[in-house]
Amino acid sequence: MDPDKKTIFSGIQPSGSITLGNYLGALKNFGKLQDKYNCYYCVVDMHTLTVRQDPQALRERSYQLLALYLACGLDPDKNVLFMQSHVSGHAELSWILGCYTYIGELSRMTQFKDKSQRHADNVNGGLFTYPVLMAADILLYKTHLVPIGVDQKQHLELARNIAERFNNIYGETFVVPEPFIPQNSAKIMSLQEPEKKMSKSDTNTNNFILLTDPEDVIIKKFKKAVTDSGCEIVYDEENKPGISNLINIYASINDISRDDVMKEFEGSRYGDFKIAVGTSVASALAPIQKKYFEYIEDKGYLNSIFNKNAEIARENANKTLKEVYEKVGFIVNR
Repeated sequence: MDPDKKTIFSGIQPSGSITLGNYLGALKNFGKLQDKYNCYYCVVDMHTLTVRQDPQALRERSYQLLALYLACGLDPDKNVLFMQSHVSGHAELSWILGCYTYIGELSRMTQFKDKSQRHADNVNGGLFTYPVLMAADILLYKTHLVPIGVDQKQHLELARNIAERFNNIYGETFVVPEPFIPQNSAKIMSLQEPEKKMSKSDTNTNNFILLTDPEDVIIKKFKKAVTDSGCEIVYDEENKPGISNLINIYASINDISRDDVMKEFEGSRYGDFKIAVGTSVASALAPIQKKYFEYIEDKGYLNSIFNKNAEIARENANKTLKEVYEKVGFIVNR
């Protein structure tokens, strides 16, 4: 890793396929960062265990996520693409940071409250403390920048608080990370409920587009997308959230402005616009899907990437852990 470059860390859970929202909001732009930054993109499989998982399905989804990273243009020689569970430092640092995190801070986490309601039969300790593991993920690599959405803002703020608290006690140890919004990123909302973010965990599959959805499914979902009263295709998040979301999607997938979209479809009907958006999305995702299905068939190649990048991640993680161990008073033998 280049010491003169800033470091970016991002992790995605292998709990389902990547959505169009993930792609347009982040992944589409990640390939442009790989020459400017030291980039760590992690398959955060340890985080998935807060909800019961089928072991074989989890392994397969981990491969699928790496294949999608590659298909979206992330070069394994320019980015550290690795499995969280392959680097024991994540769990080790999480324990130490947990001793510098207050119960009150964790109790205020909105996602804990939400997930506790959705999984009332399994409100486990990991669900409560996983923001500490998330902080360890970030701080382990002296991360400067973290691509986040609104739903992760609390967790990054906690990571910042923990880093500052540790630094105040032991001296400069961790970089205090900043949020990173990639240029031209878009906030993509649910197709059926445009007031909320598109999410792969949504129970209604018509609310999201997966990067692996076939063309007919994509167009069908867009045909069902919620629109608004009136008939004009204009951008107005407050009064026309459905059409505004579709304008954002069409603009982002085609790398044009919202104004260009409104000019192109001036006088068009909602139904025609929805088909045009669906067709553009399907066309843009086709080459990604082609590459994805090629990668997912070659588990040997995917394993070689995991193995190689785990070594790189472990080497850098161990440097941070050694420093932390020495500062808290452990006898270091690593």
